[in-house]
Order: sequence, then C-alpha cells, then structure tokens
Amino acid sequence: MTVLPSIKRFAPLCLLVLAGCSVLAGGDRQSVTIYAPQVRVQADPAWPQVDWQLVLAKPSAARLVDSPRINVRPSPGELEVYRGATWSQPATDMLEDTLLRGFEDSGRIAAVARIATGIRSDYKLTTDLRRFEADYRGGDTPAATIELNAKLIHSVDQRVVAARTFVVAEPAASADIPTVARAFETALDKVSTDLIGWTLLSGQHDAARQPAPRSSGK
Repeated sequence: MTVLPSIKRFAPLCLLVLAGCSVLAGGDRQSVTIYAPQVRVQADPAWPQVDWQLVLAKPSAARLVDSPRINVRPSPGELEVYRGATWSQPATDMLEDTLLRGFEDSGRIAAVARIATGIRSDYKLTTDLRRFEADYRGGDTPAATIELNAKLIHSVDQRVVAARTFVVAEPAASADIPTVARAFETALDKVSTDLIGWTLLSGQHDAARQPAPRSSGK
C-alpha cells in the first residue's frame, strides 16, 4: 500500500488519500479517502465543578458498528457501506477519544482516564454504541445518526447511578460523502457534549447524597 503525500483538508475535518485499496472486499482496486473527524467539545458554563475521579470503559458495539467502514442505511432494513471511503479508526475509538479529550479540556473534573490506566476512580462510565450510520430515512439526503446507551456506575459498590440513551441525527446538506462526513463530525460533537454534561451532573448529584466521612478524632 502506498501513501500519497498530499493531504486534503476542509476545516475542521481531515482526509488522507490512500492508493491501491478497496473498501469492499473483492472490489476493484481504487483509491480510498480516509476521513478523520476533529472534534473539540466546548464546556458548558452550566456544568458543575466536581472533585471525584472518573474512568472511561472501552465503548462496546456490534461488529458492523465498530468498524472503520462508513455505514449507510439507504432504506429501513438495509445497511451498506460507502465505497472508496473509510474512517481513520473504528467508531468506538472515535467516541472514546472524543469523550476523554472533552472531559480533560472541560477543566470540570478532578481526574479522568481510560479504564486500562488503572487509576483509582469514584465512578465508571460505560457506553454501548448502537448506531453510527448515515440514515436516509426515506429522503434524498441522509442524516448522520449516532445512538448510544450510557451508564454511570459507582466504582465501590458497582451501583448504577444513572442510565440514559442518547440519539443525535444531524442532517447532511447533500448526499456527497465529504458533506456526510462533516455531518458526522457535528453529530459526534453534539452527542459527546450531551454525554459529558449528563455525566458530570449525574455524578455530582450522587456524590452530594453520599454520607460525609466520619472523623477519626476523639
């Protein structure tokens, strides 16, 4: 596989062009455009400042969802992929990276890390990515659709503090793949912003209900 030196850009989405690859197995050899969404979540002033620590579990997803291929649903009951285009990484990795960066950049949490780092945490956030697809919904242009279920779990007793399903459907301005990719970028920003805010508020509400530690003094 040969990497071409040119990099196409349209802010803030980045594209890399590879030669000699095919998205669909058994297809003709052709160039493949790789889309790499660049999402920077902006902190909401309404988000609370919290003093507890959080770990992010690796998002789970069905095999068809957790793929670098860009899924498209031309009609209900059908799921295909765009030919000649792919994501730079699987959907679950994009979600995990965006959430981690969003929590860190917010400055609203004492510490946040991936669960594999082994830090001592007060809460754990788990996510199940159910949809990450361009859905035409019977129209001429698709909507970048992201659906995920999230659970905030208390690390000590494994109690589910809160659970919620998030759905964002961001209409694309046209059916062109670059335009659809930009819609995915916007959808990923929106769902990550909603999820981060919900996590901070839910965790803070639960932490405020916990009994204060007893003093060891006599």
